[in-house]
Amino acid sequence: MSRRVAGPEVRILVIRALVIRALAIWALAVLAGLGSARAQDLVTQQDQSRPPTLTVQSSLVEVPTLVTTKKGEVVFGLTAKDFIVTDDGAPQTVRVEPDTDSQPLALAIVVETGGDGVSHREDYLHLGAILDALVGGVRHRVAVIGFDSTPQLLVPFTSDTEEAAQVLAHLPEGDQKAAILDALAFAVDELRGEPPEYRRAILLLSETNDQGSRTTLTEALRQISDTNTAMYSFAFSSVRAASMHEFEKFDQSEPGPAHGCFSRQGADAEYDPKKGGHYSKQVLDCISQLAPPLRLATMAFVAARDSLRKNTAESVAHLTGGQYVKFKNAKDLRAALIAASNKVPNAYVLNFRPTEPTPGLHALHVEVKGRPDLVVRARTEYWMEGAGQH
Repeated sequence: MSRRVAGPEVRILVIRALVIRALAIWALAVLAGLGSARAQDLVTQQDQSRPPTLTVQSSLVEVPTLVTTKKGEVVFGLTAKDFIVTDDGAPQTVRVEPDTDSQPLALAIVVETGGDGVSHREDYLHLGAILDALVGGVRHRVAVIGFDSTPQLLVPFTSDTEEAAQVLAHLPEGDQKAAILDALAFAVDELRGEPPEYRRAILLLSETNDQGSRTTLTEALRQISDTNTAMYSFAFSSVRAASMHEFEKFDQSEPGPAHGCFSRQGADAEYDPKKGGHYSKQVLDCISQLAPPLRLATMAFVAARDSLRKNTAESVAHLTGGQYVKFKNAKDLRAALIAASNKVPNAYVLNFRPTEPTPGLHALHVEVKGRPDLVVRARTEYWMEGAGQH
């Protein structure tokens, strides 16, 4: 059979058909793509029209805990099974961080240069060797923050403790105020910039009472606990009357705003969301005074906090699980710092994920199982952020 060869006209028709087919396939692909894009736009528009879903993640709560005998001797060798930790009265499953004493340390030394601190500046002479003992033999960074009515960074974070000691020995004379809580908030902000693998600690050298801070006690406590900062207060007695904003507010017969305990109108800055506060804290404070039987664990904590509010330095130390020591002169201070240097590296660091991560204030309690003879110092509160809170 002879093979027929197509003529030029046939070849042109075939090529034209192939081109038309290719164009059709391309057009379908484009339309499909446009349809997919349109569909995606519609999905996006629908997603945007829906109210956003906010979730609260259960954050890890760290609880630095120092355990000693009643004579002050550090107790070693405890495990997670030895501790009982409750969050608003509910038992928690805890673990103990291993080898925390070998982690690097970022230490902010916050020292009062104004108020009654002017007459105590000589107490801070020759502290170089003691600072070395306090930070221990680990990598460290130390900063010095002086404060009177306002805080100021005297020494940025450095690994040279001798530089910090020299500045402490030559502190400037400040004004008549002692804004302790403002200085602590400033120190926490500075500590936030340190590497995350560093433990954080504040060494406060001040009088007992706050004089002129804008930061409230609750705000300071929240910032310290949010950054898992250990707190060590060494305080001398103030000869002046304390700034009583916190205590007077808590001691009022009608707590909270002037328009009523639960009113959002006229709320204190601590409660007003427009001023960085939290309404839920206002409700908690109201409940604590108007309905003591509710949330017994938290209410017991609030009562304990009330008893401490007259002494700012002691309040912050105890409520964050740190140490509080009073001193009169340089000799007392040096002895107290040396004693602290033997205890600071030996604290247990417990942690847990809350079984009920409800937003607001949580009361913590830590004890050693079956050992009422031991003294346990640990954080007594933390604040759980809710959806949309910052």
